[in-house]
Amino acid sequence: MTVELSAPAQTEVIPAASSRLRRYARPALGLLLPVGVALVWEMMVWLGLSNGRLVPPPSKIFATIVELARSGELTHHIVATLSRVFAGFALGVVAGTLLGAVSGYWGLARRLLDPTVQALRAIPSIAWVPLFILWLGIFETSKVALIAVGVFFPVYLGVMGAILSVDRKIVEVGRTFRLSGPAMIRRILLPAVLPAYVVALRVGLGLGWMFVVAAEFMGASEGLGYLLIDGQQLGKPAQILAAIVIFAVLGKTTDWLIEIGFAPLLRWQDAFGRQSGAA
Repeated sequence: MTVELSAPAQTEVIPAASSRLRRYARPALGLLLPVGVALVWEMMVWLGLSNGRLVPPPSKIFATIVELARSGELTHHIVATLSRVFAGFALGVVAGTLLGAVSGYWGLARRLLDPTVQALRAIPSIAWVPLFILWLGIFETSKVALIAVGVFFPVYLGVMGAILSVDRKIVEVGRTFRLSGPAMIRRILLPAVLPAYVVALRVGLGLGWMFVVAAEFMGASEGLGYLLIDGQQLGKPAQILAAIVIFAVLGKTTDWLIEIGFAPLLRWQDAFGRQSGAA
């Protein structure tokens, strides 16, 4: 028995299929540049235009990754780095969100806190390394603290700037309806701040991945940063590039997880904004 679709049903199926195709095509489009560069470099080494000693071809880098994975060494280093990044990211997000919200919502707190935070933000990340080693030792605590510092500043700035940029007319409407403080935050400030907050989280996560390299230079015996140092000391450029590639893949994956994790909330925020505008 065959089932024939009516004309309206057919018109609904076609846009749905094209929407799914666009959803899968967008990530594939982003792979064109790195894959194209990798293929060009592989061909240059294969044709003898370069010896590939200092910059190994992608095939050698891939073989190095496979070898590290088979030995179990790669998984060990990835788990060590991920645990440090996640712990530092969580601490930095909590501190940055709380202080950013206080500074953005309360003018006196902003005048007290913000000058000091801005001065600390100008300190290079590497300058914190000897101080954290002196205070916290050379083990995990100092590494997590350094990553938390890197995550804190963009989250703090993002939250404070987003709250300050909220349209005061909307706030006045909330006060007119006599909304309480928690209700004002939930119904007015949170929908307005959420998009900028997601951007701040993504920027903070990116800096967390940058700071973990500096953190793992502090006498680490495991982690992807250790692979970088080990490759430099032993003269293994393929291992160095393999660690860099894995950093890029993990960083992009975690950024994508934040993006898709907050997507439902952002859709809710857009719907809320349209309803508010219609009202």
